[in-house]
Amino acid sequence: MAMFIGRNRKARTTYGFDEIALVPGSVTINPNEVDITFSVPRKGTAPLRLAIPILASAMDGVVDVNFAIEMGKFGGLAVLNLEGVQTRYKNPREVLLKILEADKEHVTGLLQKIYQEPVQEDLIAARIKEIKDAGVTCAVSSIPQKAERYGQIAQEAGADLFA
Repeated sequence: MAMFIGRNRKARTTYGFDEIALVPGSVTINPNEVDITFSVPRKGTAPLRLAIPILASAMDGVVDVNFAIEMGKFGGLAVLNLEGVQTRYKNPREVLLKILEADKEHVTGLLQKIYQEPVQEDLIAARIKEIKDAGVTCAVSSIPQKAERYGQIAQEAGADLFA
């Protein structure tokens, strides 16, 4: 089912976790007989196969290097934002703690200040190397305006997927 969202534009209806419920049915499926692997197509090379069909969003509040590594170990894929705090600060944990501890009145100003710091290109390569050194697939992303430059750095650093 689709709905119109503008002139000649249709959107499919989607559902979130809070909107669905799985209930026992009359058919039982053996979990060992189910294949949940997932493939991500890649230009010029074989598709990337994931053991579980879960991609973590490229947002600072979701993915850091450690999360990307752990997600990779479980068979999923976490996409690291190359324009977030992970590539602006040598110690992003301190910055994230400041945000977490900030008053509601001051958090917007703090975020504006934090994101004024420029992306450090050497940190892009360093973060990718950390993920790759853990032996997992590395996926990264950037905005289109920075894709050419950051994509080149990511490729040289060994990233497996660039979005």
